Amino acid sequence: MSFSAIFALAVGLAMDAMAVAAARGLAAPVIRVRHVVLVALYFGGFQALMPVLGFVAGAQLGPLVEPWDHWIVFLLFAVIGGKLLWEARSAGQAERAVCERRHFAPAILLALAVATSIDALAAGLTLPMLGAPLGLAVATIGITTAVLSGLGLCVGRLFGPLLGKRLDLAGGVVLIGFGVKTLVEHLSA
Repeated sequence: MSFSAIFALAVGLAMDAMAVAAARGLAAPVIRVRHVVLVALYFGGFQALMPVLGFVAGAQLGPLVEPWDHWIVFLLFAVIGGKLLWEARSAGQAERAVCERRHFAPAILLALAVATSIDALAAGLTLPMLGAPLGLAVATIGITTAVLSGLGLCVGRLFGPLLGKRLDLAGGVVLIGFGVKTLVEHLSA
């Protein structure tokens, strides 16, 4: 497997993480450098970790996770998106500062990172069959996702002021949409 093929795989795997990071940027009242670093580390780290787990687990874990992966992703996105929608209906100006901490809470970032990296687990199962060097593939996937998710967070924040006070609503709808999209793709395949 060539580096260009590995990079194309990395970009494809990073798209969900980038879009979810952009939704975080839309919903967050303020983006600080530490937020970009946190998002990049969580998303890039889990996107790099999952192929390793897939590679190691191989055929034993794949059949167990595959029938349920779309439901896991759907539930994680639905719960987090629903929480954003709930916050949007009552978040006043005083609550926005509290919401800033919630947008980048470790539990939220962990759930989003896991949800967006489940497809990387499946990719890890196929890496040995494709003859991809594990170290190069993992580094490329992790770094690409970290950069694109950090960029997505910033781009989401740039467009945030244009959307007004309902940013949590937009972020919640996007997350639930990704959950539904994942579910529909897997159920219709």
